[in-house]
Formats: sequence, C-alpha cells, structure tokens
Amino acid sequence: MKRVIQKLIAFFMAAVVLMTTMSFTVDMHYCGDTLVDFSFVKQAKSCGMEKAQPAKSCENPMMSEKSCCSDQQIIVEGQDNLKQNFAQLSYEQQVFVASFTYAYINLFEGTQSTEVPFVDLSPPFIRQDLQVLHQTFLF
Repeated sequence: MKRVIQKLIAFFMAAVVLMTTMSFTVDMHYCGDTLVDFSFVKQAKSCGMEKAQPAKSCENPMMSEKSCCSDQQIIVEGQDNLKQNFAQLSYEQQVFVASFTYAYINLFEGTQSTEVPFVDLSPPFIRQDLQVLHQTFLF
C-alpha cells in the first residue's frame, strides 16, 4: 500500500512539473461572433468567407469592404527556469537554509557512548505473574 501511494505521489509531481513547463498555442477562427474552428497543433482552418480586398477603383477610392472573419491566437508560455539560484535568497533565508541543513544532518547521527543510564536501578515489583494469570505459556 505504501509503495502504491509513493508511486501515485511521484506520478502527480511529474505531471505538475510537466504542466508548468509546457508551452502551447491555441489558434481560433471566428466568423462574426461565432467560433468556427480551433486548433492546438496547427493554424485553424478558415471558413472561406474572407472577402478579398477590392482593387482601388477610380469611382470610389475611399470605400473598402471589411472582412467579417477574424483570427485569434492565445499563447501560454511555460516556465523556463526551474533551478533556483542560492544567491537570489536574502541573508535571513540563507541562514535558515544553512541551519536547517546542519540540524537535519546531525539529527540522525548516532551517539558514541555505550553507557546504560538505568543499569543500577532495580526492576519493578511484579504483583502477579501475568503468564499464570492469563494462562499463556511458551513451549
């Protein structure tokens, strides 16, 4: 059970790192206010209703027709720098990290003495024999 939980947590952490570092682009094509096509991988297909700009004529040079279609692109940039620089930390943060590391390393250090502090104490008084009381005997 413990290994399954560890694998699930590792998978979740890998997915979080992947999602935060991944960049993607969404292309959308609108015809008026209606979404016609969108694409994650390539440019969105047009609906074919774009109007070509008419050639400027001598009759009415100020008139031009505007297309009802529009393209929109949403770009999501991923995180590029995952490694934090130790020099960017403030002095107080550096002191905290150094003292925490020192204390954590020394937490698991064994003692050198083989002295038993309770060797001179007498054992506690047993009022009843528990094996006889509960009728449990080792063979």
